[in-house]
Amino acid sequence: KASGQAVPPGTPVVVLGGPALRIGLGGGAASSQAGGSGDAELDFASVQRGDPEMQRRAQEVIDACWALGRDNPILSVHDVGAGGLSNALPELVAEAGWGGHFDLDRIPRLDPSLSPAELWCNEAQERYVLALDASARDRFEALCARERCPFAVMGEVTAERRIRATASGSEAPPVDMDLDLLLGKAPGKTIRASRVAQSGAPLDLSGLDIAQAARRVLQFPAVADKGFLITIGDRTVTGQVARDPMVGPWQVPVADVGVTLSGPHEIRGEAVSVGERPPLALLSAGASARMAVAEALTNMAAAPVPSLDQVRFSGNWMAASDKAGDDAGLYDAVSAVSHLCTELGIAIPVGKDSLSMRAVWAEDGEEREVASPVSLIATAFAPVTDATAVLTPQLQRDPDTELLLIDLGGGRNRLGGSVLAQVYQHLGAEPPDLDSPHQLASLFAAVQELRASGLLLAYHDRSDGGLLATVAEMAFAGHRGLELDLAQLDGIRGAGAALFSEELGAVVQIRRDQRGPVRDVLNRWGLGTLAHGIGRPRTDDRMRVVAGDRLLLDEDRVGLHRHWSEVSYRIRGHRDDPECAREEYEALLDREDPGLGGELTFDPGKDVAAPFVATGALPSVAILREQGVNGHVEMAAAFHRAGFEARDMTMADLESGRASLQSFRGLVAPGGFSYGDVLGAGGGWAKTILESSLLRSHLGAFFERGDTFALGVCNGCQMLTQVAELIPGAEDWPRFGANRSEQFESRLVMVEVPDSPSLFTAGMAGSRLPIPVAHGEGRPYAEKGGGSGDPCPEARVALRYVDHYGSVTDRYPFNPNGAPGGIAGVTTPDGRFTALMPHPERAIRTVQLSWHPQGWGQDAPWIRLFRNARAWLE
Repeated sequence: KASGQAVPPGTPVVVLGGPALRIGLGGGAASSQAGGSGDAELDFASVQRGDPEMQRRAQEVIDACWALGRDNPILSVHDVGAGGLSNALPELVAEAGWGGHFDLDRIPRLDPSLSPAELWCNEAQERYVLALDASARDRFEALCARERCPFAVMGEVTAERRIRATASGSEAPPVDMDLDLLLGKAPGKTIRASRVAQSGAPLDLSGLDIAQAARRVLQFPAVADKGFLITIGDRTVTGQVARDPMVGPWQVPVADVGVTLSGPHEIRGEAVSVGERPPLALLSAGASARMAVAEALTNMAAAPVPSLDQVRFSGNWMAASDKAGDDAGLYDAVSAVSHLCTELGIAIPVGKDSLSMRAVWAEDGEEREVASPVSLIATAFAPVTDATAVLTPQLQRDPDTELLLIDLGGGRNRLGGSVLAQVYQHLGAEPPDLDSPHQLASLFAAVQELRASGLLLAYHDRSDGGLLATVAEMAFAGHRGLELDLAQLDGIRGAGAALFSEELGAVVQIRRDQRGPVRDVLNRWGLGTLAHGIGRPRTDDRMRVVAGDRLLLDEDRVGLHRHWSEVSYRIRGHRDDPECAREEYEALLDREDPGLGGELTFDPGKDVAAPFVATGALPSVAILREQGVNGHVEMAAAFHRAGFEARDMTMADLESGRASLQSFRGLVAPGGFSYGDVLGAGGGWAKTILESSLLRSHLGAFFERGDTFALGVCNGCQMLTQVAELIPGAEDWPRFGANRSEQFESRLVMVEVPDSPSLFTAGMAGSRLPIPVAHGEGRPYAEKGGGSGDPCPEARVALRYVDHYGSVTDRYPFNPNGAPGGIAGVTTPDGRFTALMPHPERAIRTVQLSWHPQGWGQDAPWIRLFRNARAWLE
């Protein structure tokens, strides 16, 4: 229940969100049968197709409702998922203790041919069903209109515990049944399963070429650079992301854990990590499941989590349940995790299963199949006490440091199911396993203590690819070579096994003069005999592996990094603009690349707005948004932090007359996915203004006033530049089109602040500093002349992209969209109106940046931009 209030008979029942579609109606084609074994149309009808922009609108309505507190009009709410309304509606009314009567004709739909059964059962998921306080219906309808979110009152709660759904044209109600019968306890099902012996031949490492094996392992997709996936997803939206996959000044995607903040002004937050080891299930389903949970915990250890018992898990179980041996394997895996979590004192309160992980087809008259091994994807969640204290794998360059391996495998170095085995087309015999849950708990606690004491410089868990991949990723993130000595690790299996086994463990970097205190902590947690000194950073760029006097590997760090990133480069070359892919790959050759930096011409600790904020006056700024915009909350937080009262305002508010700009001196158009972020989304927003005489007049009058300012960011930047005819002095502004890479770009890049009249950048000229970008259309072009020529006069440029050396650049990815002359933002001659493609509002605190120079305080330099606006008002 949303409000804790009773849901009496007669309560209206509402479906909120997107329309009904022929989605998820294939049933067994996707859920219970092997892919390819059913009818093609049923397979297609089972495909889930998302509409995140509609989901956003529905979420905004729900957020607005709960923000009303005791006046929340929602009495109870249920999401629409598997089974569609046929599942959500009965569960909604059953929780209230009643039944329900519904009219299927009222359900919004895009396809008029949907039958009553399809309306009742389709799984279009951008929807909620909710019980609505009848007295608050008008208020709820107003909120939906404000967010342009469809809804329909499709029935009511009834005193009779019965579900009844009617539809025009049906002689009898399509649904009319007792609720207790529908939701009653289903009879138990007996599954008879037998185990199938799983075995493999031991991996013969005699004659193993370590250099060749290293290259093969680093290029294996499970180990290799995932940048091609990471940079196309918005990782800074909300402004509450403290730790994303990108690590260090060179933004290498090797982070162990993700961390979000609990609020825009918090340092507390939540951590999330993932563990999975499906290949091990080919040898032992139980070992695979235990290792998945354990890997999630060794990843989670990088975050400052108060204690292990505060970690919670979500388990995603996958198997081909009709394949011989898989039912028994699934039982073994679930049983193994149950015992492990009981011993560790942690819980898995939620999860899901996909038990049809098999595809069949015919080829050359022969039936073929591919089946997934029994798999557990273990996702861990935990509270974080200080998001600024998360450890990363970035190798620090201090030569007076060393690396320690904490080896929970105890030197066993089992190779079954390892990446090394796979790249040589073998399986191996004995998989790694969690032999001691107690040691895993001790590792977690010891790392927390060492981190809190300031004794750890870097941390990286050992998983796919083994020790070599672990330390290589640390070296890539630190742009530094290292020396690895296996003298203490050879054991009975040799150097190859020590380098490539995927036993549980972690590598930490410590200062040599703090070796004693570190050992004391490890000994106290019973890990002293499992901790081995394995190497140190080098002063050159070589990656060397020795075992005592034997040299096993001597490679150039840059060369290995390019091997690791080649898969990502090849995928980008096919998917994106190939020249951009090549430029990014070639950038790895620059071994002198200084990485991101920060050169400031002002003191970010000086609050130029402080004298005005001290008066207690909080001028209002309107945060104007259109449907789907998702960057308004962080924008409001930025202006609030600078001494404004931020007011949420939608286009529907202005159109309806519910709101006016007459009392505002500041207007901000934030970024995000307006109109679903389709191509030209900012143009669609602009056209709603230009084609409405009311909005043209209203906004035009605001812009013409001499005491107002406006800021547009991302989609808001696109919108402002396309209503330039209404903005005094904006006639030379460019338009913004598709990125040169032909892809959405989400990165932390460098910009310089040129000398410009923009009120927002006053006192910042000459500074060069990192800023997030997240857009698909950020390339400026001249509206006149068919897009050719200089897109903007020099004096109108408010921001420029620069490379890591501080030079204005057209080169990708330093210039993420191919902007001519590096143009990242524009302003007007009087500086009152500024449009920026990057997101300064997502970088007003250092904790929001995936990397920042040491010495920056809690406030990042971009807060100056918003404080300047507050000072300008005076």
